Amino acid sequence: MWLPRLHKPLIKHSLSAKNYKLVTLKQINGQPMRTLLIGCILLLPISILAQSSTDEIRKSIYFDGGSYYIDEQQIQELAHWLDSIPNLLDKYEIQLISHTDPIGGKRYNQWLSKMRSEAVYNLLLQKDIPEHIIHTKNWAFENPVYSNESYLGMAMNRRVDVILFPILF
Repeated sequence: MWLPRLHKPLIKHSLSAKNYKLVTLKQINGQPMRTLLIGCILLLPISILAQSSTDEIRKSIYFDGGSYYIDEQQIQELAHWLDSIPNLLDKYEIQLISHTDPIGGKRYNQWLSKMRSEAVYNLLLQKDIPEHIIHTKNWAFENPVYSNESYLGMAMNRRVDVILFPILF
């Protein structure tokens, strides 16, 4: 799938000023930004940047429209990502949060959201992750992170977020 993983940007240049931090993105997952956006500059309040620096660890699995099929590349990336986290089973609980685009109506998207989270859930079980640490929330097309007004936004909303939350003792 051609879709970039926006949650892992490489920062080329960073400047701080008063309440804002200027971030120029050079690459997304090793791919030059010019393939998607030319000269992308984000101007974000520092408070928003600080919110993203929690202890949670996140990976997204993206889907084609109307599909809950996970391609082999994403299966391998998920397995590698899980293997790279030390003491995963002892230190984290896993939350699967499933999203869809709005195409197809509410009932269809609720079903599709459930099928997508189950597909990822089954991959986690195949990696010998115990059921009791996996929790699921199926949002369907409610609470989109990206705008559904564009094709790119809809494509980015067709995903399951695998979020690792530290277990607090």
